[in-house]
Amino acid sequence: MTIRRTLLALITARAAVISALLGSAILIQIKSPGTLPVDPFFFLLGLTFALTVVYSLTIRHAERHRWIVALQLALDVVIVSAIVHLTGGVHSYFTSLYALPIIAASAIQSWRGGMMVGTLSSLLYASVTLAQYVGTPASPVVVVPQDLPPLRVALFMIGLNSFGFFAVAALTGYLAESLRRADAQLQRASSELADVQAFSRHVVDSLTSGLATTDMSGTVVTCNRAAQAITGIPPGEAIGQAATSVLQLPVALDGLFGPPERRPKQTRVEYGYTRRDGRQIELGLSAAPLMTPRGETGFILTFQDVTESRKLEREARVQQRLAAVGEMAAGIAHEIRNPLASMSGSIQILRQELPLTDEQGQLMDIVIRESERLNETIRSFLAYAKPQRQSMKHMDVRQVLTDTARLLQNSPERADGHRIAVDVPSEAVQFQADEGQIRQIVWNLATNGLRAMPGGGTLRLAVTPPSDDAPFVVISVADEGVGIGPEEMDGIFQPFRGGFDRGSGLGLSIVHRIVTDYSGEVRVSSTKGAGTTVFVKFPVAAHAALK
Repeated sequence: MTIRRTLLALITARAAVISALLGSAILIQIKSPGTLPVDPFFFLLGLTFALTVVYSLTIRHAERHRWIVALQLALDVVIVSAIVHLTGGVHSYFTSLYALPIIAASAIQSWRGGMMVGTLSSLLYASVTLAQYVGTPASPVVVVPQDLPPLRVALFMIGLNSFGFFAVAALTGYLAESLRRADAQLQRASSELADVQAFSRHVVDSLTSGLATTDMSGTVVTCNRAAQAITGIPPGEAIGQAATSVLQLPVALDGLFGPPERRPKQTRVEYGYTRRDGRQIELGLSAAPLMTPRGETGFILTFQDVTESRKLEREARVQQRLAAVGEMAAGIAHEIRNPLASMSGSIQILRQELPLTDEQGQLMDIVIRESERLNETIRSFLAYAKPQRQSMKHMDVRQVLTDTARLLQNSPERADGHRIAVDVPSEAVQFQADEGQIRQIVWNLATNGLRAMPGGGTLRLAVTPPSDDAPFVVISVADEGVGIGPEEMDGIFQPFRGGFDRGSGLGLSIVHRIVTDYSGEVRVSSTKGAGTTVFVKFPVAAHAALK
């Protein structure tokens, strides 16, 4: 408790005691006129009221000027002594009033202040009492000598009352000190508890996983910052709402907030979640009862945005499938290619030397043409299975894009409605790689883009140079074609999954294989009916690992 609050309590208590004394004096005067000296008694009470007002005005200065407190307590002892003197001295029934300033001093200034006020009270009480035995006091209360008790009795009363004053000072000082220590311990405990609560809150808010707690009915009670970042819902709006609607809990968790026997056995689920901004994410959520010494008081729901991790898992599965197909291709390609070359060469010789009818000649041409197509497929398969780097050298990626665009202008893949745009920076974009492979990447992506626009459109080839924040060379190929649906996105890099009539279905597979060998990344962004953009990202330090 602060000095200001203690003094305010003392002033209030002083006003209450004065009011009680004033009421008692008025009642005595009415019942027994002449019993009390009216004028000086009421003067003291009025003076005390006036001092109380002054004390109230100086209370804000008491913490800086502690002598104000000492002066108040000393004046209280003086006023009590005056009241004792006016009410008969040794015969006064108001001697117990000395205990009030002693208690106040102990509460404000501990046992030392109580002892000092107790000593002052003893001295003033002894002075008031002994003054009656050494002469007639200048007091409205006249006590004749024969009415006074023997001096030894007076001395005994002085000693008894002094002992009582010091006993009150010691006891109240001890209690005040104990209360002060208890208050200090309580403040330390409260501060430590607040620190623990703040630390716990910081720990919860620092979690990268979303955390929400509910009551037994499933109403959200708390949630951390990660929960807001994942769901897009501020905590102030989520608290008080049903967790089933805030977290869009799936059917697999029906009955979670019901009786234990009806709760689902599987409390870990992954499901699609629609954020407030409309973005679709995959959410992984775990639920568990919140156990306290009182038993279950609610539920803890922890959840994470697993969209990227699931995407990486799907890409890893694609890589595994591609690796398996690549190993198979490397094994069978040589077994097929050599007999195929022999067969094709033999057919061509027979075509030239044998006299054939027109129909037989057409059949021979079909065999030769299909043999060439099959040979091209095998060649692409080999390129996919084991890309060969002919020469690693520094190259300007801008030149690759402009050369490819020039070749595409005369390519059979280009129709009249196709437009080809190249967006390259003014400065060279240097990158160390096999130029033939980079050209193959751009050509495969560009021809796919043209095929995706049967009705015409613009094909854009662009390159972004590396920077300090993004040490990557990024090649992008964008079209305005038919686009790729979400259900088809996972299989676009698998061999023979081409979506066009022409081609072997290995173009994107080869691109993916080459980029992966350079420790790069292929990212596809597509909207059904609005076009597709393929980003190929090469780390600028990749050549160091390829030397």
